[in-house]
Amino acid sequence: MEEKVLSKKKNGMAALLGILVLYAAAIVGIVFGARNEYVTVIIVSVIIAVVATILLAGLKVLKPQEALVLTLFGKYIGTLKEDGFYFVNPFCASVNPAARTKLNQSGDVNDSVALMAIANKTAGTTVEAYNNKISLKIMTLNNNKQKINDCLGNPIEIGIAVTWKVVDTAKAVFNVDNYKEFLSLQCDSALRDIVRIYPYDVAPNVDTTGDGLSDEGSLRGSSEIVAGRIRDEIQKRVEEAGIEVVEARITYLAYAPEIAAVMLQRQQASAIIDARKMIVDGAVGMVEMALERLSENHTVELDEERKAAMVSNLLVVLCGNRDAQPIVNSGSLY
Repeated sequence: MEEKVLSKKKNGMAALLGILVLYAAAIVGIVFGARNEYVTVIIVSVIIAVVATILLAGLKVLKPQEALVLTLFGKYIGTLKEDGFYFVNPFCASVNPAARTKLNQSGDVNDSVALMAIANKTAGTTVEAYNNKISLKIMTLNNNKQKINDCLGNPIEIGIAVTWKVVDTAKAVFNVDNYKEFLSLQCDSALRDIVRIYPYDVAPNVDTTGDGLSDEGSLRGSSEIVAGRIRDEIQKRVEEAGIEVVEARITYLAYAPEIAAVMLQRQQASAIIDARKMIVDGAVGMVEMALERLSENHTVELDEERKAAMVSNLLVVLCGNRDAQPIVNSGSLY
């Protein structure tokens, strides 16, 4: 299905003036026929009024970034895409299967619901008139958070926001049943496929690029790359629906509640180990520096046993969790 843009139908004002002239002629004819008892004039005037009423259905008004897909007796005849006042065949019908669809997104969702609600107080019913115009604006789809297992099998919760727009109205209307629901489902599916490739955090022996070599890709550390792959995957899936995916962003990322506490303990343990390694490296360097300075300046001569004792004491002091309480030796060193 190829989109056909109707750009030569901006004659709505001229058509409206013609319709008003027909109404005026019908009113004059009815009044004249009634006064002179000309039944034929009255009938012709009524027919003119009916024709003018039918022609009113052919007037279409479009605002910027709106489109209207038109069909005539089931056949697609074209799309109105530019803003303006149009006159088309009054028997044309506008088509938008997603007009009543409400998703957790911005844009035309509020416009796709009832534009006019007429309440019948006596019957207690509400009649809703839906707008079949298609928005061409950039919209944001914020799907619900999903629980997905990463490549290591850890359950995580992740949410994405996808900005998109309709670029081919014919494909959006006729190639899929409901392009909004189609986009939402494809976003969920693409998200699952990409997330299962990555671990939550950097893990050894994990290949996220498919080249057979382990790398340091992760959901937490490579969010820009992951979002780009999600965007490309969604775009491939919605190409036939006439939708362009502008951008995809990760809006929420966390371990699932059932393992969040355990993973927090793991992260804390990893942080403690890294801190201890740093403390030990610094303490060993300080001890080496102390021994070198004492040896260079000949401040005191220490045998191997006293050096070992000094190293032990310094490491205990420097690596301990509490402040040291030194004991002053007032006697001989030996």
